[in-house]
Amino acid sequence: MSQTTLNVKPEHPWKLTPKDLVTDLLGALFTLLSTLAIVGFSPLKGKLGFALTLIVMAIVTATVMSWIRLDRKAAVNSSTTVLVYIAASFVIMALASVLYEIIRLGAPGFSLSIFTKDMSETASDMPLTEGGLLHAVIGTAYIVIFATLIATPIGILTALYIVEVKGRFAGTVRFFVQAMSGVPSIVAGLFIFAFWMIQLGNSYSGIAGGFALTVLMIPTVARTAEEVLKLIPQDLREAGLALGATQWRTVAMVVIPAARSGLITAVILGIARVVGETAPLLLTIGGADAINLNPTAGNMSAFPYYVWKNLLIGSENAISRAWLGVFVLMILVLIFFALARYFGAAKGSRK
Repeated sequence: MSQTTLNVKPEHPWKLTPKDLVTDLLGALFTLLSTLAIVGFSPLKGKLGFALTLIVMAIVTATVMSWIRLDRKAAVNSSTTVLVYIAASFVIMALASVLYEIIRLGAPGFSLSIFTKDMSETASDMPLTEGGLLHAVIGTAYIVIFATLIATPIGILTALYIVEVKGRFAGTVRFFVQAMSGVPSIVAGLFIFAFWMIQLGNSYSGIAGGFALTVLMIPTVARTAEEVLKLIPQDLREAGLALGATQWRTVAMVVIPAARSGLITAVILGIARVVGETAPLLLTIGGADAINLNPTAGNMSAFPYYVWKNLLIGSENAISRAWLGVFVLMILVLIFFALARYFGAAKGSRK
C-alpha cells in the first residue's frame, strides 16, 4: 500500500504585504497632517497640545482603518495596541531622558585615575582631575558585601520555609516579607541608628551601614527566591522522596541545584536594589573623604553619600563630581542587572 506525501507550504497570514504597508503609511501621514491642521487652526498650541492631539488622532485613525478593513473586534484591538505603544513610549522617553542627562553630565569627568585616588587631600571645589572615588568604591564594596553575606542566607531560608516547609507561620512570614518590601529606606536607617548606635552605644561604621542595607535587601531576595522555587516542578520533589530521601535532603540535593541560577539572580537583584540607597547610609556610616579599611570602626564613605555630599556643597565642580558619582553608580547597577539576566537565562539560551 503506497503512501502519498503532500508538501504543504506554510502560510503566514500575519505577514505584512505591500498593500498593508502602503495603507499604514497613508494612515500615519493622515494622522500627522490632521494633527498639524488641528493644532494650526485651534487653540491647542505648543508641544503639549501637539502631543495630545497626535495621540487622539493616532487612536482614531487606527480604529477607523481596522474597522473598515476588518471588523469591530479588529478596531478594538488596534486602539488597544496604540494605547500600549503610547504608554511604552512614555516610559522609554523618561528612561532615555534620565540616561542622557547622566551620561551628558557625568561621562566627561570619567577616567581610570578616579579609581586610584580619594578626596583626603582634595576639596570638592577643585577640578575633577584632582582627587577620585577610591574611598567611595572601597566603602561601597565593604557595605554591600557585608549586607549580602547576611541577607542572602536569611532571604533564601525564608523562601524555603514558605515554599518547601509550608509551616504554620508561612502565611505570616510571607505577609511580613511583603510588608518589608514597602518600608521606606530611611526607616531601615532609623532602626539601625536607634538600636545599633543609640541603644548599644556603637559609632558610625561600615557595619552599621551594612545592617541598614540588609534590612532592605532581605525582602527582595526572599520574594525573588520564593518565585524561583515555585517554578521548580513538583515531580522533582516527589522523585527525591520516592527514592527514600528526607525532605531537607531532597531540597538540598535536588531543589536548590535546580533553582541555582534563579537564586543567584535573586541575590544580584537584591544587591542592585540596595547599592544606590542613600537615606540609610546618611544615618549610619558618617561619611569620610579618606580611605577606611576597617569597616568595624570609623566613618566610611560610599557612592550615595559621595553624591549627596557634593550636591549639598553646590559649587560647579562639586556638582560635576556628584554627576560623576551617579554615572559610575549607574554603570555598576547596569552590570548587576546584566549579570542577573545572564544567570537567570536558561543554559541553552546562553549557548
